Amino acid sequence: MIRSIALQSDPAPHPPRPPEPNRICGTAPVRALFQRRPQQVLRLFYTAEKRRLAGPLCAQLARSRRPYREVPAEELARIAGTQHHGGICAIAVAHFASPLAGPGLPAGLLAAPLLPVLDGIGNPHNLGAIARSAAFFGCRALLLSADRRQADLSDAAFRTAEGGLEQLEVWRARDLPALLRGMRGSLLTVAAVAAGGAPPAALPRDRPIALVLGNEEHGLPPATLEACEARLTLPGSGLVESLNVAAAAAVLFHALGGAA
Repeated sequence: MIRSIALQSDPAPHPPRPPEPNRICGTAPVRALFQRRPQQVLRLFYTAEKRRLAGPLCAQLARSRRPYREVPAEELARIAGTQHHGGICAIAVAHFASPLAGPGLPAGLLAAPLLPVLDGIGNPHNLGAIARSAAFFGCRALLLSADRRQADLSDAAFRTAEGGLEQLEVWRARDLPALLRGMRGSLLTVAAVAAGGAPPAALPRDRPIALVLGNEEHGLPPATLEACEARLTLPGSGLVESLNVAAAAAVLFHALGGAA
């Protein structure tokens, strides 16, 4: 007797899980979130101390029928995932750098005199601090490389940026060296290096500057360095080798006339 064997087909693959929402903490980041993309706010939590600040935000959420709640500080720490929540935390749709669609830059990125470019900066706190300085000095955008070490937008980056990330377009380049070579003529591409570069005052100012900042320990990858037209070094006392990348970025933004 021949028994038939039922062949089972492979189960259908599960769809990828959507990314976890961002937890945006602190007065300035939450205010900026509500100003720039209020439609992406899902929920709001706050302590009694932030009731006055939260009032108009709760009214805004009520109109769109989204929840909000006053909670003790201990519960807010659990919701926010950090003790450094500043008394208020908005849960928002996950937000990441937008991949560039083609080999060139969107026209809007040339509207400001300075474009910060990050290649291999993995610490989200440094990313956030650089974004805060970039927004302060009038930059319009932030460009990230596809280096696997490069941090993307995250809860920590939003918190450290103090609202700065909401003021910037954040893009990710698939092939940064190729993109930098393609910028020539429209922007002056400048690699920030610990030693051996020109001082900021020596750079020509006949076009916007794309300032490329790299990993503190290893510096910029050789391909990125070779793609840049100039190298820049911030002169110091020599008592320490260099500044933290976020601190160096702020000084360079000021030196290069980043404020519009």
